[in-house]
Amino acid sequence: MKAIVYARYGSPDVLQFKEVEKPAPKDDEVLIKVYAAAANAADWHLLRGDPFLLRLGSGLLKPTNKILGADIAGRVEAVGRNVKQFQPGDEVFGDLSGCGWGGFAEYVCAREDALVLKPANMDFEQVAAVPVAGVTALQGLRDKGQIQPGQKVLIYGASGGVGTFAVQIAKSYGAEVTGVCSTKNVDMMRSIGADHVIDYTREDFTKNGQQYDLILAANGYHPISAYKCALSPKGVYVMTGGSMAQMFQAMLLGPWISMTGRKKMGNLLMKPNKQDLAFMSELLEAGKVVPVIDRRYPLRETAEAIRYLEEGHAKGKVIITVEQNNANSL
Repeated sequence: MKAIVYARYGSPDVLQFKEVEKPAPKDDEVLIKVYAAAANAADWHLLRGDPFLLRLGSGLLKPTNKILGADIAGRVEAVGRNVKQFQPGDEVFGDLSGCGWGGFAEYVCAREDALVLKPANMDFEQVAAVPVAGVTALQGLRDKGQIQPGQKVLIYGASGGVGTFAVQIAKSYGAEVTGVCSTKNVDMMRSIGADHVIDYTREDFTKNGQQYDLILAANGYHPISAYKCALSPKGVYVMTGGSMAQMFQAMLLGPWISMTGRKKMGNLLMKPNKQDLAFMSELLEAGKVVPVIDRRYPLRETAEAIRYLEEGHAKGKVIITVEQNNANSL
């Protein structure tokens, strides 16, 4: 089979489109013919081995897993003897970040607890966009943010992968949602249901006097003190993405602020799980969430997809498509 392989840390230039051995499923695994995958920030962080602490889990000097890609969608081709939930022909999607990665390939094996069935009303590219970004948004809002109907919720970095899901998920919970994005994404933000849109090139939401019950920061560069000022007296701030400075502020200062006042501030480390993925599948099936896809790249151009994602201007998700017509002769 063809796959995107990297043998050393570096820029997207180190990625190679090459022939590798097709995997065989273990007793508790499913073999999936991949139709689509999605690129995430985690892919380029792992590719570069940066921040360095990542290498404690991914290989100190060179990567342990040679094929990136966590978000996948495809069709079950074979199952191990202990697999109970799936059978050949099932259309599935899932998050492989907890079971070896490997999604940027024509085939991949995964544990059955990393997968759920694809909703019939969604195509493979749409569902491939969901696992990492969708579940991150869900856990940030519901678990860390304790979202409630009628709350004023602000999503910073609302036009990105996590942000576009967060806006729609917050609306599904009955919140009044404000999305913060750049000028070019204002119309898109309204189209996915944001009640209010702030163009950060024209207005600083931390200085306009408005306060919010819940702020989810999926991107951005404001100091934690600025977010604190924009919170209501018992408000909650959750950081799911942003600069390294923001991450360390949320990790180090967030707990102290939370202990010394009524406002709660911290960061979220998304934990993949089948229940949350199934919940996202229900939202997709009900039409409450529709994935926003910015660009699609064929598998052989995965390096270009990651370069584009690294620039930080993607509107929604970046999808990797795997050609199905005579795929093995690519």
